[in-house]
Amino acid sequence: MYHRSVMLVESMEALAIRPDGIYVDATFGGGGHSREILKRLKQGKLFAFDQDAEAIENQVDDPHLTMIHSNFRHLKNFLRLYNALPVDGILADLGISSHQIDDGDRGFSTRNDGILDMRMDKRQKITAKQVVNEYGEGKLRGVFKLYGEVRNFRRAAGLIVTNRKEQPLETTGELVSLLKPISGRGKENKFLAQIFQALRIEVNQELEALKEFLVQCVEVLKPGGRLVVISYHSLEDKLVKHFFRAGNWTGEVTKDFYGNAIVPLEVINRKPITPGEREIEENPRARSARLRIAKKN
Repeated sequence: MYHRSVMLVESMEALAIRPDGIYVDATFGGGGHSREILKRLKQGKLFAFDQDAEAIENQVDDPHLTMIHSNFRHLKNFLRLYNALPVDGILADLGISSHQIDDGDRGFSTRNDGILDMRMDKRQKITAKQVVNEYGEGKLRGVFKLYGEVRNFRRAAGLIVTNRKEQPLETTGELVSLLKPISGRGKENKFLAQIFQALRIEVNQELEALKEFLVQCVEVLKPGGRLVVISYHSLEDKLVKHFFRAGNWTGEVTKDFYGNAIVPLEVINRKPITPGEREIEENPRARSARLRIAKKN
């Protein structure tokens, strides 16, 4: 199975789909969310984005669907190209797919050995191999601290820089073997997951892309149109939470002369929706998911 869609029922309810509406699935992946949206469309249209060529191969044959092989940071340009503005709803599931994690050749897996790649889009130039072998020690520290929230980020960066003088790091297995001894007893899985998360975010510029995407969502949504985002780690969720609340990255609401909040979105759910026990049991990778809903003012 390519990927099990997270909070499928909840995300469909959050979108409040109209049969004649125009919708965007910003992260097509295995196509689970898109298939559910398409079931609810009669005259409507769905535009599905994915930067991963393997995900594009999962597209379904449906006259209401337009597939776009691109990062969602180019949302507005493509919707303008297809004369699809404005839209009624946008869904973004920010999680890395099970298929990508389990395929060792992609370099996302801490368990399955493969080349240090980690590119979501193979058309990109920079890879994880370049990051670990070419970044200066200070820059590597910053990546691990900011994007992985790694506790011993200094030690990890120092170990990599010292080791690569003898021989460049080529594979995920080599990186795991090098860093595992400094992970702390019983904390190996979490530590390595944080290291890999940091490298993946850096390689794919994920947080920058998310910021660009969120700003564009406000520009392309109809008044009353819904934005639904599922995030999986605190860095993403914090950006989404702040932007939904205040239209910026600090979460500080700007007010007009009369004290009225100037915000582009209205938050529908103050607390994020999380998967139920049964879903977590069936799909443990859903455990960290947080679903937030907003509508355009």
